[in-house]
Amino acid sequence: MALAATTAVAVVAVGMCVAAYLIVRTQLNHQLELNLTQYARLVAQRNHGAGPGVVSGECRFLAAPGCAQVVPADPRDDPGAPYVLPVTDTARAVAAGRRAPYYTKTTVAGHPARMLTTDLAPGRALQVAVRSDTVERGLHQVANLLTLTGAVGVVTAGFLGSWVARTGLAPVTRLTATAERIAATRDPRHRIALAPPGGGPAPEDEITRLAASFDTMLEELEKSVTARRRLVADASHELRTPLTALRTNAELLTRADRLTPQQRDRASAAVHRLLREVNGLVADLIELARDEEPRPLLERVALAPLLEHTVSTARDHWPGVPFELRVTAAPVVPGVPARLTRLIGNLLDNAAKFSPPGMPVRVGLDGNELTVRDHGPGIAEEDLPYVFDRFYRATTARALPGSGLGLAMALQIARAHGAELTAERAPGGGALFRLTFPG
Repeated sequence: MALAATTAVAVVAVGMCVAAYLIVRTQLNHQLELNLTQYARLVAQRNHGAGPGVVSGECRFLAAPGCAQVVPADPRDDPGAPYVLPVTDTARAVAAGRRAPYYTKTTVAGHPARMLTTDLAPGRALQVAVRSDTVERGLHQVANLLTLTGAVGVVTAGFLGSWVARTGLAPVTRLTATAERIAATRDPRHRIALAPPGGGPAPEDEITRLAASFDTMLEELEKSVTARRRLVADASHELRTPLTALRTNAELLTRADRLTPQQRDRASAAVHRLLREVNGLVADLIELARDEEPRPLLERVALAPLLEHTVSTARDHWPGVPFELRVTAAPVVPGVPARLTRLIGNLLDNAAKFSPPGMPVRVGLDGNELTVRDHGPGIAEEDLPYVFDRFYRATTARALPGSGLGLAMALQIARAHGAELTAERAPGGGALFRLTFPG
């Protein structure tokens, strides 16, 4: 950026200096030509009838008015004395009337001069010249001043461009340093300082917006890393108890010859139960760790038959709990059938787990809204904000089977399908879960 800014300023400065020099040169030459024209008129008035020859030969003096001579169209009419100004065929053409008057540069007595050749009378031309030393010297001084000015401008532009580049790219430098620290420490808690070093609000520009977007990305990354770490910590805590019990029962079965048949049966049943529990917990953890299903895997799912199948499966799994199903309007939604079955199954299992014996679990489907209501103790007000958290177990649920992942998994599946899942206290007691699909 500094090089680009310096180059741009240099191009502009050089262009302006060249333009200024050309304008000054044009104006000085124009003024010199006006002086020549006036001098030619004065000489013509005084020497209108003069014959060929030198009229005034003072060009060798800078302060003198100049020199003048009359040139005939025919070289044979030239005087015997030499001319002080160069005579060319073009000058004789002006004398003969075949060419218009013109200006030209020449040298007189070793000094630069400006000469005008114009017509004087038929068959004669007048040549006048004045020294242009002052003009040449002035142009030389102007060129030196403009060159110096341009050089100073370019150097100043270089310093200013470097300062502007460093100041403007400071957020990018901090962003790079933050990214390098995160790559080295694997800690996404670092942030970019958006405010300038001297304090005050951050400027509103593209670089600052980039830094703000990077900070937002880091915040989301930190949340994701924290959630994964919490998931691993909670999973290790939840797995520790069943694995310890499984190991204890397995070690007990290795000494089966010392156990009674009843003890062996109890230990074997405990091993099988614990294996199922650990297997279910690991499956739930894998499900929670999965990302949202890719869009190509989505298909159109009719909710009514899927709900009937899920309720039928729940009846087999909970034979002591009656399930009442009511379908008013059955929509077709985009989704993954296996994951939707898991979502509804988790809601039904949760309702059946809390339902008293003989009390029904009511399942309703009305358009895009699915409700699951039980008649259990309900959800305490202090537990409502946390019912969908991973491994959260309410006080009334700690004595019941389960790992505390079912509702968290249901919420994740619902969000992956663009649906909304909420929990509330049902009128008359119990819990009511609402699953609303996008319309």
